[in-house]
Amino acid sequence: METSSGYRSLTYNQTGFKLKNTSGRTQLWLSKIGDVPIRLHREIPDNSTVKQVTVKREPTGEWFAVLGIETENDAPPKPENPEKCVGIDVGILSYTHDSDGFSVGSLDLSEERERLEREQRKLSRKEHGSANYRKQQCVVARRHADLKRKRRDFLHRLSAYYAREYDLVAVEDLDAKELMELPSNSRNRASAAWGTFLRMLEYKCERKGTHFVAVDPRGTTKECSQCGVSTDKPLWVREHSCPLCGFEADRDANAALNILSRGITEVGVVHSESTSSEPRRDSAGLRKSLRDFRTPVETALATGTHSVSAKRVVEAGSPGLTERTASAVSE
Repeated sequence: METSSGYRSLTYNQTGFKLKNTSGRTQLWLSKIGDVPIRLHREIPDNSTVKQVTVKREPTGEWFAVLGIETENDAPPKPENPEKCVGIDVGILSYTHDSDGFSVGSLDLSEERERLEREQRKLSRKEHGSANYRKQQCVVARRHADLKRKRRDFLHRLSAYYAREYDLVAVEDLDAKELMELPSNSRNRASAAWGTFLRMLEYKCERKGTHFVAVDPRGTTKECSQCGVSTDKPLWVREHSCPLCGFEADRDANAALNILSRGITEVGVVHSESTSSEPRRDSAGLRKSLRDFRTPVETALATGTHSVSAKRVVEAGSPGLTERTASAVSE
């Protein structure tokens, strides 16, 4: 693609590029351009072949090289009798609430949004087309990129955890576009990026050999997960209380149990419960690794439900935390 100021991106298919390692530094050779020093985001797998290279300039002024690679299908086989199964209900108050009784709060990006709005106001006061205007445009673009990167980092860590620690993951088959068209609370729904989270979760489950199933979301909140009786609940009612069997639980926890039940039925596998006396999440290490969370998310949680701050999920890979914490929630 070309603009009045020159090329913004260019793509090499099959030929015209070569990765080189010169004195311990990775360089990308491009036809008619030459050697370009690069810093790899992650190591390229040994059994892969680079098939395409796209070099693009972001609105922030940064240049990126996107490598399209072809790898062998080395995903482990999916278990016929999965032992560790989980149903996940997504929301706004709690980003995820699963059938094991854990909830992860939504990521708070209010400070980042305030910084973005502040820079946008500065941009509006600049003379359009001037040097200061173009400079401020880059600042605004960096604020947008900061928001995007923090959100995607949170989604990568969370989806990777579920794909790695479970044999079967069941979620709601949500139509994100249709949800965005609803008249109220659209900003929070857009910020939640449920569609992106579910896509990440799906491909990571495929890569890890984990069953992934998206079930019909209708009635998951209304139905009792113990007896199946449907009870209408307005949105502000956060507790499920069955009038027939007396089962009581958090509204989202009940929905997660229904999602799990539908997922196991739809996949048609035999669910072998673990015989261990320890809770399944303890064996995965999450409760131990995240027990130092200082500020649990403030949600209406039933007794026995464990909450995790989304900010701590994002910070889990930061220096100063234990290796066990980083491995529990890293991608």
